[in-house]
Amino acid sequence: MKTIGMLGGMSWESTASYYKALNEGVKAQLGGLHSAKICLYSVDFSEIEKLQHEGRWDDTADILAEAAKSVEKGGADFLMICTNTMHKVVPQIQAKISIPILHIADATAQVLVDNQVTKVGLLGTRFTMEQDFYKGRLSDNFGIEVIVPDDAGRTVVHDVIYNELCKGTINPDSKAAYLEIIQSLHEQGAQAVILGCTEIALLVQQTDTAVPLYDTTAIHANQGVQWALAD
Repeated sequence: MKTIGMLGGMSWESTASYYKALNEGVKAQLGGLHSAKICLYSVDFSEIEKLQHEGRWDDTADILAEAAKSVEKGGADFLMICTNTMHKVVPQIQAKISIPILHIADATAQVLVDNQVTKVGLLGTRFTMEQDFYKGRLSDNFGIEVIVPDDAGRTVVHDVIYNELCKGTINPDSKAAYLEIIQSLHEQGAQAVILGCTEIALLVQQTDTAVPLYDTTAIHANQGVQWALAD
């Protein structure tokens, strides 16, 4: 079994979901008392969040690259960055380490392709919904058309992530707002909706809507298990 490297803490709420999913996945595959071999570096999200909103992405990349180097030195065979937004700086991180990065957008896109989804809605932080590092990867590399909420919807989705979900707060009114946005994306032609922030699945689950949802945390973790157990 390979050792999974994790960059977590962005937020720790979703990192806990990752840790659980990885261990459950390994146990499901191998049985008995097996669990995942993991080397985890958890950052202080307050530092990262401040730099994000100041547009200082190079500084976030420096912090995460140093953390990734520590994970590699700890014996990890590959790296999982346990957040969608910070995949924006994957090129800078990859340049500082020799182990491969399992990209969350690639893992998600492959499942979409397998399910013949060609037009998808995307929820996430404003950075993920508005910038090209995520949407462009889906469209350019996998031929998937991506649509996002309008500006008011993007504000709601973004604010709930940072002000509620990253703090462990689950608000029924926010859940209702998210479900309205998901339905709106579906009415605009989205065959499915990507929960493109690792905290969103704490608020919205597939049982809440008939619109197919793709939980990036679960998909990423599942792919991580496959990488860890591959020959």
